[in-house]
Amino acid sequence: MGVDLRQVVAGVLTLTMFVMLGNMIKRDHFDSVEGKFPGVRDVEFDSEKVSDQGLETFSKKSTNGPWIESGQELKPCWKESTSDEVEPKGFVTFSLTNGPEYHVSQIADAVVVARYIGATLVLPDIRGSKPGDERKFEEIYDVDKFVKSLDGVVKVVKGLPDDVSIRDFAVVKVPNRISDDHIAEQIKPVFKTNSNIRLATFFPSVNMRKTTKTSASDSVACLAMFGTLQLQPEVNEVVDSMIERLRTLSRKSNGQFIAVDLRVEILEKKGCHGSSSAGTKSCFSAQEIAIFLRKMGFDKDTTIYLTQPRWDESLDVLKDRFPKTYTKESIMPADKKAKFLESEDSEFEKVIDFYMCSQSDVFVPAISGLFYANVAGKRIASGKTQILVPSDIPGSSASVTSHFSPYISKKNHVAHSCYCK
Repeated sequence: MGVDLRQVVAGVLTLTMFVMLGNMIKRDHFDSVEGKFPGVRDVEFDSEKVSDQGLETFSKKSTNGPWIESGQELKPCWKESTSDEVEPKGFVTFSLTNGPEYHVSQIADAVVVARYIGATLVLPDIRGSKPGDERKFEEIYDVDKFVKSLDGVVKVVKGLPDDVSIRDFAVVKVPNRISDDHIAEQIKPVFKTNSNIRLATFFPSVNMRKTTKTSASDSVACLAMFGTLQLQPEVNEVVDSMIERLRTLSRKSNGQFIAVDLRVEILEKKGCHGSSSAGTKSCFSAQEIAIFLRKMGFDKDTTIYLTQPRWDESLDVLKDRFPKTYTKESIMPADKKAKFLESEDSEFEKVIDFYMCSQSDVFVPAISGLFYANVAGKRIASGKTQILVPSDIPGSSASVTSHFSPYISKKNHVAHSCYCK
């Protein structure tokens, strides 16, 4: 059965982009962008004052920061693939874990495996970081859209038949961004013997190395990663209401706001203290982010959303410079807090942060890692290309172009090979 590409419009990045993102994930620090953002001239900032010189490519709607207009949403131009229609034999099960930035990768690997071995994919459950924190897929994501997006790719069922026991499944460890060779050599023989397998995805840093090798599964992986997961209506409504609230608070900047991935519990970890031997850092404090944004030229009236679950006194230094700084608890509708803010570090909160950062006008990753990479992927595809990466905070001046994400600097090259205009 052929893949209906009309259902793949949301599948926005091919594995070429996947590799590009992964190449950054393996690093333990942020790097400054070597190349210049296409079409943007240097804009120098003296201390906390921004010069008008070179701002032609930035938005003229607002004068309180170097906002830029969103670009055109990218459209996939993958060629349709065909395969013989064969009734699947056996099942593939798995769980979504560790948050939405991991979910998209786990989905991609499971779909690629199920398609390659000719098995039926069972709708996954969602497991949090705490024991007993389990949810059904439909509590967070839209089941119907997930199943429909994979029509013609793999068969999906909501649960196992009564005569099939999960205890009989063989557990198989799967490296993220699994290759066809690995499936053929390590997974298919197990499936032939057991007929049913359960996948456990892990994320080895060695698997993030850049490679030019292509695979027949590239388009399938891309579709699964970026074209399958959509929020179920109630969760999506909460995200929309929070975005609307921030835009209302941002009247002086024409409704534009910044999302900063800044979580205190990660900043307090040992790896975030000091700099590496190369002088780079893996995360930045609230004070450093405040200085960075002012040097970039953002006005004190700029509205900022933080991924920090609850307000922490260490964030006061950021709020002193940017009074319109908020966390979820201050902008979420009151009637939704009991459910969606029921406990810190919940899956609901992680998903809300992921989509808030994906839809903001500017995204600032104060922490490196997979969250940054996959948010960048969603933003690039939708044309929201203003991702500013903090680095080298000390100093009297900063070039705005030197802080554009490396993902953005590579976007045009990727677009030529992967997308239709």
